[in-house]
Parts: sequence; C-alpha cells; structure tokens
Amino acid sequence: MKRVAEYIHGYTYGSPDVAKSQVSQRELEDLKVSVGFTDEDQRYLLLAGEVLADQTRRIVEHWRSGIIAGIPNLARHSRSPEGDALPDYLAKSNLRFEQWILDTCLRPYDQEWLNYQQEIALRHTSQKKNKVDGVQSTPFVPLRDIIAFVAVINETIRPYLSAKGHSAEDVDKMHRAWCKSLQLQLALWARPYATSGQTPNEW
Repeated sequence: MKRVAEYIHGYTYGSPDVAKSQVSQRELEDLKVSVGFTDEDQRYLLLAGEVLADQTRRIVEHWRSGIIAGIPNLARHSRSPEGDALPDYLAKSNLRFEQWILDTCLRPYDQEWLNYQQEIALRHTSQKKNKVDGVQSTPFVPLRDIIAFVAVINETIRPYLSAKGHSAEDVDKMHRAWCKSLQLQLALWARPYATSGQTPNEW
C-alpha cells in the first residue's frame, strides 16, 4: 500500500485502536448498490490512485490553502478559537488528508476500510476532534460543511486525474468512480452525526 510519508502522525488505519464500525458489511454492500458503485468503478479508482499518487501534496495544498483558507466558516476548523494559525496541526492533518486520497483509490473496501471511515467521521465530531493532535480548535466540524465541501473536492479533482495524458473516456470513468466513492463515504461519515444522543446539534 502506498503511503505519502513513512510516518504520518495520527494515521491509525488497520490499528486495533480503531473501533469496529457499527455499519455492517451487508449495509456497506447495500450502499454500494445504492450509489451504483461497480467492479468497473473499483478498477478505475485503482487507476486514479496511480495517477494521483505523486500529486497528493499539490491537491491538498489546493484544497487547504487555495480554497478552504479563503472561506472563514471552513478555515476556522484548523485554527485556534481566537483565529490564529496552527501550523503544526495543519501540517499533520494535511498528511492524513493526502493519505486519505490514496486510501480512497487504492484500499479494498473491506472491514478495515469501513472501520476507518467511522474513525474519520468521529475525528470531525466533538467525540474526537482535536484529540489526536492535542490542539485547541473548534470542537467539531458541522456535518453540513462536510457535505457541502465534497462538491468542491469532486469538481477540483478532475484536472489532476487528467494530468497524465489519459484519454477523455478514462478520465471520465476515473472521475465518475471517485465521485461515487465520495458519495459512499459521505453516507458512512453521516452515521455518527445521526446517532441519537451521540453528537447532538452538530449538523
């Protein structure tokens, strides 16, 4: 499995510290059917992973510095309560963000992947946000911001998918597979937010 760095602070994919997802394998398979995620999509995600592997830093810098930094209601989630920059926090979370791109494309969507989707979601809620890096920032990222920003991620990933000279048809298929995966992940990330009493008022 490709990694963006030998050591990624707080990256615990496959670790016993990551709790088993409360979503069953059957529910995951049902979600794949609902989103139209096929074996062909899986193949084109693998191709996308090869295309994006040496571009992850540039992509995350585009998202974080080029877009999020200019949107106050998004930028605040990686800043102190007073609005000050937290460069160490940003650097560590950026590496995890980069690795997420590769995990999206190259990991099998098995139990470990399902478990880590739950972990990602929890780290955006008040249950786990800031705890991995030991920082003071906003207590949670509202679910509405995550849902809304996925549209930006999906739109802006396409130029990077076309950067290696693949045919327009292959780029379309890679992009379609990426978008389906993001929709699938959104559905999984929503569960901790939707669990009664677990993360109240974090929409």
